[in-house]
Amino acid sequence: MSKNNAMGLLANQFGLKIVDDSNSSTSAETSTAGDDTPKTNSEPSISDEKPSQTIGTQEKDVGIPKDAPVGSIARIKSLYQGPEDSQGRAQWLDKYPEDVEEAAENEETDKYALIARKEKCFDGRKKFEISSIVVHSPDLKRVLGVVFKDYPGITCQLDRLEFHAPYEPFVHRWLDFTKAVKSERDPLTKQHLDLLQSLLREELKDVIKAVEDYVVHGVTTWKHLWAIFQPGAIVYSAQRGLPRALKFYSGTYTKDNCGESYQLRVEPIDWDGSRFGVGDDYISIYKYLGTRPIKDLSACPLSFHPEKEIIRTTLIKRGRKFEQLAGYHYKAYKGIALTWNSRNELIPITANGRIIIDAQSLRKFNPQFASGVNELDKDHFVLEDSSKDMPQQKIDSTVYETETSRPKVRLTDEGCLICKTTVPGYSLSLKKWLYFAVDNVCEIEWNDNAFEKLVLPDDTKDLLLGFVESQLESVNTFDDVISGKGKGIIMLLSGPPGVGKTLTAESVAETMHIPLYMMSAGDLGIRPNEVETSLRDILEMVSKWNAILLLDECDVFLEARTSNDLERNKLVSIFLRTLEYYEGILFLTTNRISNMDAAFQSRIHVSMAYPDLTTASRRQIWQNFLTLSKQKSEIEEKDLDMLAQVNLNGRQIKNVLKTSFLLASRKKSPLKREHVEVVLAIEGRRPDGGFDVVG
Repeated sequence: MSKNNAMGLLANQFGLKIVDDSNSSTSAETSTAGDDTPKTNSEPSISDEKPSQTIGTQEKDVGIPKDAPVGSIARIKSLYQGPEDSQGRAQWLDKYPEDVEEAAENEETDKYALIARKEKCFDGRKKFEISSIVVHSPDLKRVLGVVFKDYPGITCQLDRLEFHAPYEPFVHRWLDFTKAVKSERDPLTKQHLDLLQSLLREELKDVIKAVEDYVVHGVTTWKHLWAIFQPGAIVYSAQRGLPRALKFYSGTYTKDNCGESYQLRVEPIDWDGSRFGVGDDYISIYKYLGTRPIKDLSACPLSFHPEKEIIRTTLIKRGRKFEQLAGYHYKAYKGIALTWNSRNELIPITANGRIIIDAQSLRKFNPQFASGVNELDKDHFVLEDSSKDMPQQKIDSTVYETETSRPKVRLTDEGCLICKTTVPGYSLSLKKWLYFAVDNVCEIEWNDNAFEKLVLPDDTKDLLLGFVESQLESVNTFDDVISGKGKGIIMLLSGPPGVGKTLTAESVAETMHIPLYMMSAGDLGIRPNEVETSLRDILEMVSKWNAILLLDECDVFLEARTSNDLERNKLVSIFLRTLEYYEGILFLTTNRISNMDAAFQSRIHVSMAYPDLTTASRRQIWQNFLTLSKQKSEIEEKDLDMLAQVNLNGRQIKNVLKTSFLLASRKKSPLKREHVEVVLAIEGRRPDGGFDVVG
């Protein structure tokens, strides 16, 4: 195939027209399909972007009909940016500007190993300073690829490798660079390295000298703050009073509503619910004048801190605890936790009580607050069953991706050092998803005598405990005709207030060492769609946690449906349908069992009616509360016999005793019978169970 034929095929492929200037005396007036700039080349060519001999002349629109419709001409019209007008706006011209110089970088300059691009310097020390360096030498790129391995933002394999002032990579890796220069044996590569080193030494000598001076005195300036933070270094900081260490990735000077700052991008190790990984976080150091001690900055390299060994030991110990909290855990908590407001900003909140640590559920039910993680570095983890002699490079990163509640890897000390300070979880008392400080998570102090203190017949208590134990052991063995239905167990506790219905569910959960989720109608909302979504989420969470679900005062959902209240009928229907697929243990309490909808009868496995308290029951309750109290009491057996005659329910007995203890404490005396009698007299009650008329 001839050259002309090949060019013709290529032109046709892109819809272009070939212009042969050697065969036409009017070639200067002929436009190609690719550009309307005249051509004077001697060989056939596809339209170039830049004209060769028409600089400063008007382009010719030859053969363009004056009445051509808009957008109908199959050509490209070039417009060039011209000088600004009086208002500072750029003007666009249809002719090539006369003041445009040829490009400085071309095929000739590409032959040089290095290109130093200089600009005027106005600090009075020199006329020009190097604004950027372009590396062309393949040998240089090879060596620099080793020097800048894992350095963020540097890819030495690129055809155009360019470094810009102030040359942070060379400042941070100056020792590695100088070692590479000294150890190079290839003569040509050594020559290129010497050229680059001499160029940089002259350019960076002031910065390197200043940084060395800062390090000796333990201070730094705002201008050279970037120089002390080397990518990959461990940074020490405090977040809301909690000390932490993180791996530094990169930094940049920026400006926000609070002013100018140097923002550090750091990488803590986190657990996302299925694996350990590296997350993202940011720390800001705001602008200051003069010098400041490095250790007093809001973030400083751990190597500069005078107590770095103590900090390392403390944070590694906390990291081990963070590692153990990966997965699902039922714990206690006391202290400050973090929640989020309507603007998704983290705010502190006091959280005391039982909590569920579960990062996986947080990601599912609050995906907007769940941070993703990237793959761990090989020096941050080892296999749980790997030997100490196993080379790290043989560890596959996928081994710590697991669907179970426990990770398959063990973090190294360096990995534990940079673990996060908080773990995500759910507060059972506040009914909120929160971030809990690892240091404040503790073990639960169980009350194993709670079920024994329950005032119920022994056979009834054995039945209750047997039902719960059997359900927990065989949660996945029994099924319905339709898969997934009927796996749960529902128990209805009915009776007057204060007879122990709620306490029964609490005691069972305490004895079994499993969570208790207390749900009320207010947690579900009032609109049918809200109720269905909230109920489905709660049932799913509780089932996953093997928790007991307690719906206290469930009358609004159990009450019989009527023909004149369609909205409430929807709520009852939603509740009935959702319970069919619940796989856990549910306690329902009510004091209005007579109004229960008939459809609930077939869904309840155990129904227990609690009668009014007898004299013996009340005496036992008085005794239980006095035993549980940590305050000194002088209540005698005969006093208990008298108090048992007062017609009170369990909740009222607790309130009377609490008030009596406060009265005794006010008088700085142990609890005595007369203190209780004063409280009973205030409420108008007599030992015979009657009431006094007040006023």
